[in-house]
Order: sequence, then structure tokens, then C-alpha cells
Amino acid sequence: MSGLPAELLAKYPSLGKFDDNDDEIESHDGREVVLLKYIYSHPSLDQLRGSPQAICDVMDEFAAKEDFLINIGSDKGKKVHDMIKEEKPSVLVELGGYVGYSAISFGDAMRQAAGPGESVRLWSLEFDPLIASIAMNLIDLAGLSDVVRVVVGTAEDSLKRLHAEGKLTNIDFLFLDHVEDLYLSDFKVCEELKLLRSGALVVADNVVRPGAPEYREHIRKHPGVESWGVKGLIMPGEFEDELEVTRIK
Repeated sequence: MSGLPAELLAKYPSLGKFDDNDDEIESHDGREVVLLKYIYSHPSLDQLRGSPQAICDVMDEFAAKEDFLINIGSDKGKKVHDMIKEEKPSVLVELGGYVGYSAISFGDAMRQAAGPGESVRLWSLEFDPLIASIAMNLIDLAGLSDVVRVVVGTAEDSLKRLHAEGKLTNIDFLFLDHVEDLYLSDFKVCEELKLLRSGALVVADNVVRPGAPEYREHIRKHPGVESWGVKGLIMPGEFEDELEVTRIK
């Protein structure tokens, strides 16, 4: 990314760490631990406690100034946050929790949208135990431990185990944001377990960049759903992408 415009690099200094190498590492290199320390040394730490939006804002600040993070980011994140407030799901499952940005934003939306006395649950499935522990810490800092549960393991194994244990019997809102090559197989796992009932919404991130062509082709031809794209931006950097939004018939 060394050829990026100067004004973009001025706005998002973290992008200056990239070069033109397609194999540039974007995560799991220690930056996540640095993020955790950044948040706990933040001058506004007292104001961050119990404030999901403020914590997401500081993650965005870190991603823009210090090091790129593979979170959904403020643009697409706001779009999904608003979908959740409109849909009012009681059970949301995300495949790929990373450091907890989406779980914090979406869990907050679920709690805001819930009726009096209504319980809501967000299952955040994350493969890497170290990354999951960071997410758990930040979810607790946001005051959302009563809403969000982080589960460590592959998405397929975790889905099957939660279902077998009777903890997950249906999904109102499914968010796909892990390895794009696994979107299709893990969507099929949800179908096989009969977790996705009529009216459920499935949202897949990064279907254009880096891309999930196999999943998108399958879902657009699927007779049991209606599916469409919603344009959004990868942040920081304002790179064009799309969310694939699918309604189960």
C-alpha cells in the first residue's frame, strides 16, 4: 500500500506500515496484545468502562493511528448494528469474533433493542484462544458479559457442540466474518442442524474484498432464501467492499 495518496496516509497513519507485498500480515502478530495495553493505558479509561460505543471508538482510533485491525470497522459495523436494532434478534451467532469489536457493537444493539425483561444472547465463535481471551476482557470492560459468550474452537465444532448440549437451538441472526473459504461449509452446517428458521437473517462480511465468491454464488442461487448486497467500506482506509445480506424464507 505504499502507493496510497498522502492525504489518506495522513488520515490513517497505520496504513503507512503496509507495503506492496500481497503477503503483508494483517493480524495475529502481537498487535492484538498491543491493542489491549493501548486501551488499558488510555487517558479516558474510566469513561470507557461500561460504554460499548466508546470502546469501539478507541479500537477504531488504534486501527487508524497505530496498527490495522481486521475488525468490521465503523462503516460496515454501523450498518449491521442498525440491522440488529431493526431485527431485534434474541439469538445472534458470529463466526469469527477476533478481538470483540463486533461482539461489543452487536451485543450493545441487541440489548438496546430487547423488550423489558427479554433475555438476549450473542455467541461469539473464535478459533484462536489468545485472541478470544482478549475479546473476553474487552467484552467485560464494555459491560456486556451478561449478553455475550465467547466460545473457542473451530466454527463447525463449536456449532455442533453447542447444539448437542442444547445451548443453541436456533439462530435469529448469523454473522459470517471468519475465513471466507469457510463461509459456505459453515452455513451448510447451520442448515443441517436446522438452526436457521424462517425469517432469520444471515450477514456475510468481506464478500468482495478479499472476497467469498463460492459462498455468494451459492447463496444467490439458493431457492430457500432472498439475498442481496449492501455496499460498505473497509476501515481504516475507506476501501470498497460489500456485505451479503440473506433472508431465510
